[in-house]
Amino acid sequence: MTDTDLTSARDALRASLTPYGLWVRGPRLPSGAAELADLAAELDESPYGAMWLGGSPGADLPAVRELLGGSRRLVVGTSILNVWLTPAQDVAPAAAEVADGFAGRFVLGVGAGHRSIVESVSDQTYERPYSRVAAYLGELDAATPPVPASRRAVAALGPRTVALARDRSLGALPFLTTPSHTREARGILGAGPLLVAEQGVVLESDPERARSLARRALEYYFSLPNYLNSWRRLGFSDEDVAAPGSDRLVDAVVAWGTADEVAARLAAHLEAGADQVAVQPLSPGSPVDEWRVLAPALQVPSA
Repeated sequence: MTDTDLTSARDALRASLTPYGLWVRGPRLPSGAAELADLAAELDESPYGAMWLGGSPGADLPAVRELLGGSRRLVVGTSILNVWLTPAQDVAPAAAEVADGFAGRFVLGVGAGHRSIVESVSDQTYERPYSRVAAYLGELDAATPPVPASRRAVAALGPRTVALARDRSLGALPFLTTPSHTREARGILGAGPLLVAEQGVVLESDPERARSLARRALEYYFSLPNYLNSWRRLGFSDEDVAAPGSDRLVDAVVAWGTADEVAARLAAHLEAGADQVAVQPLSPGSPVDEWRVLAPALQVPSA
């Protein structure tokens, strides 16, 4: 693949992305194919132009085909496929089939995941995650059929991994960050590569209840070194990142308040250089109702 091919793929995907997308774990989606197709059709009439599927969906890419097939314009991506748990050769045929069937609307997002998951469900030793992601990109290049840089993106928090995403994929998919991270990532990426920033949201104006819901959603991440290190790089202290997290950290990482207040927080990522903000409702229950409540408040920042 030439640099020109990758640039063209980035430009084409950027043109099809709306400023706002959605991030959701598979278990929070409807389970039936017809329900997924109906949801995708509804999203065609909303401000949301992409669905990013969390939780390492698996080599056969469940839900991806139904969502793409039910929509005229929706971009669907994995965010992310775990490079330790899903061999590149296993996912490559499904990725090629989906990409060929829905030209330009599927992105294979890959990333290192977490030691606690990898070592609990496999016999692998989780070490040198940056090197493993880099090697996995090479395995995708060599797979039959290949998954080239023009069809994949990389989960990236630290500067080295953001640079890897810049050099060997469509771009970066940061998670649990802030607009200041978005600004730093855009500086590393430059103007060409894509940047899709996930943002957790809680539609609740009462500070005590909003922070309680946010902390419930963040609880797991306080045990994961990569997120603790990412927050420290953003200027948070050891006291801030100690579970259950300081108010300062929670307020920075989770956007809460009225729909208009949350929308302003999302727009801050766009102003900092994101091509799209992937909205993740964190309150219990189905996220669909919160997507609907938030949608009328979403506006595209003026240039």
